[in-house]
Amino acid sequence: MIIRNHPVDSDGNPFPTLYWLTCPDTVKAVSRLESEAWIKKLEAKAEVHPELRTKLRRAHEEYARERGALLPGAEAWGGVGGAARGVKCLHAHFAYYLAGGADPIGLWVARELAKGEPLHYEKPGRRVAAIDLGTNSIRLLVARFTEGESEPNDLARDMVITRIGEGVDRTGRIAPDALRRTLRVLETYCRRARALEAERIHLGATSAVRDASNRDDLARPVNRLTGEPMEILSGKQEAELSFVGATRGLSAAVPYLVLDIGGGSTEFVVGGAEIAGAVSAQIGSVRLTERYLHTDPPTFKELDKLDLAVTSVLTQVEDRIPVHEALTLVPVGGTATTVQAIAMGLEEYDPEILHRSILPRADAERVFRILADMTTEERGRIPVMAPGREDVIPAGASILVAVMQRWGFREALVSETDILDGLAIRMVEGGGGS
Repeated sequence: MIIRNHPVDSDGNPFPTLYWLTCPDTVKAVSRLESEAWIKKLEAKAEVHPELRTKLRRAHEEYARERGALLPGAEAWGGVGGAARGVKCLHAHFAYYLAGGADPIGLWVARELAKGEPLHYEKPGRRVAAIDLGTNSIRLLVARFTEGESEPNDLARDMVITRIGEGVDRTGRIAPDALRRTLRVLETYCRRARALEAERIHLGATSAVRDASNRDDLARPVNRLTGEPMEILSGKQEAELSFVGATRGLSAAVPYLVLDIGGGSTEFVVGGAEIAGAVSAQIGSVRLTERYLHTDPPTFKELDKLDLAVTSVLTQVEDRIPVHEALTLVPVGGTATTVQAIAMGLEEYDPEILHRSILPRADAERVFRILADMTTEERGRIPVMAPGREDVIPAGASILVAVMQRWGFREALVSETDILDGLAIRMVEGGGGS
């Protein structure tokens, strides 16, 4: 229904708005409101209602902040629809509301549209919102599960790196700044999920939150924002949900080895129709970077120590689950998909191209060497590199390469679906956290 633009086009010209409505029926419905002079009416209303005026000003300010976060200096180009104040375009306000913006005009549009006949016919089904709070990123999936259909329809999928696990390996606590960054994004996610009419919002937290002694400082606002208690997933649960999300509908040689490289932990799951074994290990891109990689770029000595640490864990993993029986390696998570995007030479990150694409081991090794030889600033300039991943991806990539080399995988089947999808599936089909 909406897309998010970069602040400028390919020629460097500013876009007037970050968010655009893409559904023709919705565009027409909002246009009817504009034809009834509601822009002028709402503008007049904002002039005499201080609370509405304040909320509208804040919406413009936050919109401009988002624009500036994507391109420094672009915040000066204005807020919603390129305006600095007032009501300019109902389409732009409604798109921002659907994207999770605290936009009072967008909310008004939503309520007006809800008074009429539904814009689209939908078969019976359920809309749910799953949120995966990892050590490095927080991700949202709003999905619609339609009765009689095997696969859900994604209504929204988003990821922001907030690194709630910053320093947790050393201090055992969530840092105040990391908590604030994460809650700010969570608030937007919850608004977006409700704008898309999700019946439930459920958050599963993983490694960093498991390890943090002050996790209650997070649990209370999560409960308030989502309306449900925060679920702290065990390593075993994390592994099982990753397997469900990665292998649903997959047709490849079994058994699979699903490899979920996270920021604080990495999950290893072997199975086919059933899970044969699962292990969660205390190695992840953030944890290993904080422990071993202190030079930019990392020194050979640091990389050797990193390799020894990863190899030690892999030795323990193969003693616990039948990894050598696996025929297909399925890596999931931002490390694997970013390595594949770089290997494929993509100019922009495209999940549809990446999902279930083949990553040869030689390409993974090549990309790891390139990343390890670059500075953090240089990695940050790679077009497909998500902001906030550039400093930790060498450690994450080292896990991927070590697994492929040690256990003899000549290639990997990279998956965009993972624990986030597993959480959503479980919300609908039942099980823990349902």
